[in-house]
Amino acid sequence: MRETAAHEILAATPVSVLARTVPRSVRDPRLDVLRGLALVTIFIDHVPGNAYESLTLRNWGFSDAAEAFVLMSGVSAGLAYGLAFRPGGEMWTGLAKVWRRVWTLYLTHLLVTVMAFVIAAGLALWADIPGLLRMNGIDGLFRRPLETMVALPLLFDQIGYANILPLYCLLLGVTPALLWAAWRAPRALLLGSVALWFVAGELRWNIPTWPVPRGWQFSPFSWQLVFVLGLLTGIRLKEGKRFAPRSDWLLAACAGFLAFALAARVLPPVTGVMDLGLGGLKALGAPWTLIGFDKVFETAPRLLHVAALAYVLSVLPVVRRACASPWVAPFALLGRHALPVFALGSILAFLFQGIKTETGHDLLLDSLMLSAGLLAQFALALSKDRWPRR
Repeated sequence: MRETAAHEILAATPVSVLARTVPRSVRDPRLDVLRGLALVTIFIDHVPGNAYESLTLRNWGFSDAAEAFVLMSGVSAGLAYGLAFRPGGEMWTGLAKVWRRVWTLYLTHLLVTVMAFVIAAGLALWADIPGLLRMNGIDGLFRRPLETMVALPLLFDQIGYANILPLYCLLLGVTPALLWAAWRAPRALLLGSVALWFVAGELRWNIPTWPVPRGWQFSPFSWQLVFVLGLLTGIRLKEGKRFAPRSDWLLAACAGFLAFALAARVLPPVTGVMDLGLGGLKALGAPWTLIGFDKVFETAPRLLHVAALAYVLSVLPVVRRACASPWVAPFALLGRHALPVFALGSILAFLFQGIKTETGHDLLLDSLMLSAGLLAQFALALSKDRWPRR
């Protein structure tokens, strides 16, 4: 009876009313494709010393795939959970979904960490390749086993190349509060986020690590601004709007900054001029957060670079058309299944790091390893795409 009544109500409701009350579900192809490209870039960068790492984003500007990953994670969170936290939304349902995702991220991080230890031990036992045991902080497990076994699951310690998921866990954990504020006071949220970023950079606020006191690789107090920018973008996209308005002068400014960053990376004279200018600003007492190049505290040059890149990619119509092309469908496939693809790529990267401790620079081996790793990630994404859904 209830189902029949519901069908009658829907049948009697004008289509125009339904269109206003049901949010659009058309998936923007740009997010999946760009996230897939970021995953490929992260995988290549996580095998240091390979023949292809000089081609990735970090060599063509001030930011790298880490900023892209966090920014697009914020966009995805805004799209996936934003409506639940608007006035009149189903907040408790949204809380359950967000924190269930946080738990999944946490378990994935533990899996990647455990597999790094397993790979390091396996290479040493069965392939006589002990190099990985001395890399990325993996040696902490046998140097200080009791402390390390406590610190790793509590996120007080993180091995190298496995520290972006803890940042994502923490940022997603506070996403309900951020989304609540984003709907009601977006300007206050943005100003507060910028203020926290600036103070955290100047005072070097970070979460301490233990037993080795070095701090998180990505300070959440600084990197939250990248995530918040993505979050605000995501909820505006959910409304069919833009967070940053279209503007010719803003597009020109962003494109000019990207061109300058590229020139500073590849042209030594431009690099020298930039260094002189930044040195002069430092002598005048300019804040370090605005002129430094630091990844831990996401200083201004890196932040501005990823923001400018995101704006240009979001404004140019050719980007949307290119991302809708069947030629880039494999990258969209990776982007739709970002978490399992990232986990598998991280595990394979540890394996290849260990192998490279014995082989060194080898173009053919690098090509074979990276190709095999990318094919494995594509295969996993394709299987996830085809598995029956619950």
